[in-house]
Amino acid sequence: MQENQPLINFLNQQVSNFAVLYVKLHRYHWFIQGPHFFGLHKKFEELYELTAEYMDELAERVLAIGGKPLATMSKFLDETTLTEAEADDKEREMLGELHADLMQIAAECKEGEDLCDEYGDQPSADLLIRLEGELEKHAWMIRATIAEK
Repeated sequence: MQENQPLINFLNQQVSNFAVLYVKLHRYHWFIQGPHFFGLHKKFEELYELTAEYMDELAERVLAIGGKPLATMSKFLDETTLTEAEADDKEREMLGELHADLMQIAAECKEGEDLCDEYGDQPSADLLIRLEGELEKHAWMIRATIAEK
């Protein structure tokens, strides 16, 4: 076992979170209905493409620090801290769940920064800090979208 295995495990958990989020965003993209269809259909596509980039960056970081990224759906489901989308959610439910997922991953990224410090891995910390900020920005935009007037 590698000395930095806890950090590799943490990063793989985030790879898994983004894999589950990627599938969830596809589901939302395919099933969205209602007056905001065009805007949300496009936004969900934008977000799943971005999620794929995040997942790739994290997996490549795992490789760079001597680990092996998880790469099967069963492993993703075993390691994720998110839940899959299982119902035909309405627009507001989709956005609420997406907001919660983004905030959860952002909070986990913040927690992971301490683990990076423990192993002296500044590049991984930098990646997590950037992801945290980007996820918080997307969460803010979703909050603004579902805010009551």
